Amino acid sequence: MSEQKVAKRQETKPTVREEVRSQTRYIKPAVDIFENDENLVLIADLPGVHESGLDIQLEKGVLTLQGEISLERKGQLLFHEFSSDNYYRQFKLPEHLDTEKASAKLNNGVLTLTIPKLEVAKPRQIKIRH
Repeated sequence: MSEQKVAKRQETKPTVREEVRSQTRYIKPAVDIFENDENLVLIADLPGVHESGLDIQLEKGVLTLQGEISLERKGQLLFHEFSSDNYYRQFKLPEHLDTEKASAKLNNGVLTLTIPKLEVAKPRQIKIRH
């Protein structure tokens, strides 16, 4: 029998964000990043986060995603085992992006963030002159 290699997603465990500044536990959301000729597209899985609980910041080339989970509790809580840790993730972005034209969409807990490239970073064809 041949051994099959299976790519397994790392388990999402709560971590402490910047232990010096915050003792709050955060979950690192799963993120896919795609690049094409025109844009950089980031897709983040943030189940339980609504638009009002999502904070997207871009400062000094660092993109920060923070998502607060909002749980509906019906009735008086007598016992609980479910932890509702919030989401936190940071990325260093390349300089060739036009962050002023970035757009974000949150649909059923899936964030799609699109950041266009600057014109100088887009591929172009050089024509040969005769």
